[in-house]
Amino acid sequence: MEALPEFQLHRPGTLDEAVALIKAEPNARFVGGGTDLVVNMRRGLVETPALIDLNNVAEMQGIVSDGTGLTIGGAVTLDALENDEIVAHAFPAVAQAASEVAGPTHRNVATVGGNLCLDTRCIFYNQSGWWRESNDFCLKYRGEICHVAPKSKRCFAVFSGDLAPALLIQDATVSVAGSKGERQMPLRELYRGDGMDYLTLEAGEVVTCVTIPNSDLKSAYRKARVRGSIDFPLAGVAVGVAVKDGRITDLRAALTACDTKPFLVSGLDDFQGKPVNETVASDFGEIVQQQARPMRTTMSTPWYRRRVVARLARRLLLELGTS
Repeated sequence: MEALPEFQLHRPGTLDEAVALIKAEPNARFVGGGTDLVVNMRRGLVETPALIDLNNVAEMQGIVSDGTGLTIGGAVTLDALENDEIVAHAFPAVAQAASEVAGPTHRNVATVGGNLCLDTRCIFYNQSGWWRESNDFCLKYRGEICHVAPKSKRCFAVFSGDLAPALLIQDATVSVAGSKGERQMPLRELYRGDGMDYLTLEAGEVVTCVTIPNSDLKSAYRKARVRGSIDFPLAGVAVGVAVKDGRITDLRAALTACDTKPFLVSGLDDFQGKPVNETVASDFGEIVQQQARPMRTTMSTPWYRRRVVARLARRLLLELGTS
């Protein structure tokens, strides 16, 4: 990696100040912990004249329960999220997903908003400058082709954030703010299926908080990775299930690192009324495997990633549905 280029650092104390700064300098970038952004700056993947540090923005702090659900500030650290007792009790998949991100020193500074807006990744993109240049760059950065799918005009860089699937199964919404004001949307609408233009945020917008409604789901998150810490997921799955009288009344699953965006698995309504057993869990895993669409964006084969995420989903259903 190269040394960081020179840039200005702004530390606003309010959301209005942060929005005013990005309006005055449209090429600036918002930063939380910087565990991904700063690395990309050192690789030469991100060029910006200024960073706007969000850690002192009061409106983006705190984890608050109001009786109908939970609101999590965009600048809340993953360490705080992982160790919050309310989150761990009511939404265990969310706490587990936070605990699975990188290592403890990363989680001490990495933020909720940063993980939800994590840049997409690819073995042809996340490399040193000389390596990328020797391969004529790629569609996501200064190149003309996607090395993953050379005949396609679409970038297949994969989304690898851990929090998104755990929040998707809980019907989470996000609040965003920018020069045009504030708005809310379902979390699933934050993402689009393009590795280059992967977020639906408008220029200068930032995720200020996430809201999760109360739920009776039992939930959990698991991921596969090369090393037991630090690594991004090769494939990750969050599963939520509600069981009454031994029968499934609600079943949800969401995947990460299996496509250019995190997504909810579809077609699970047919599992309502079925018992949780090996046969049902196997059928569930088969649906997950069919909808996982990893490409050659990591050192691991797409075949392996589809198989492993299906097995993780199957195990989680059995664990949650019989506990």
